[in-house]
Amino acid sequence: MDDLIDLLRERHQGALVALELPDEDRLVEIEEQLLISLPGEYKEFLLTTGDIICGSLEPATVTDDYAHNFLPELAAQAWSQGMPRSLIPVCQAEEGVYAIGQDGQIVFWVPGEGVNEDEDWSSIWQWAREVWLES
Repeated sequence: MDDLIDLLRERHQGALVALELPDEDRLVEIEEQLLISLPGEYKEFLLTTGDIICGSLEPATVTDDYAHNFLPELAAQAWSQGMPRSLIPVCQAEEGVYAIGQDGQIVFWVPGEGVNEDEDWSSIWQWAREVWLES
């Protein structure tokens, strides 16, 4: 995992407005807004990579309430389109949403179609290496 975080940091593209890493208190606030607990691995992911911009995909952020990829807004939008509330968005893509379940598994959910059974990853770290880093 540490080698993946180092690789993501090497490819970090920066931004006009620098993102900050969240802290545990911020994650509690987000969980209260979502009315659902974040899986432990997802919390660790947000705490260690939440300030990285890399590739063409932009994982959800929890530090900027006004960002287009603010987690509570992504969740509200995906849930209103029919994504199960047991899934939490990790990253919005053009065709759908990468989402995490309470078991830590990442799936690709497509509005109107549901979960794409051909696309899943056993952990957010596997998804980060195979999808986000390669985007």
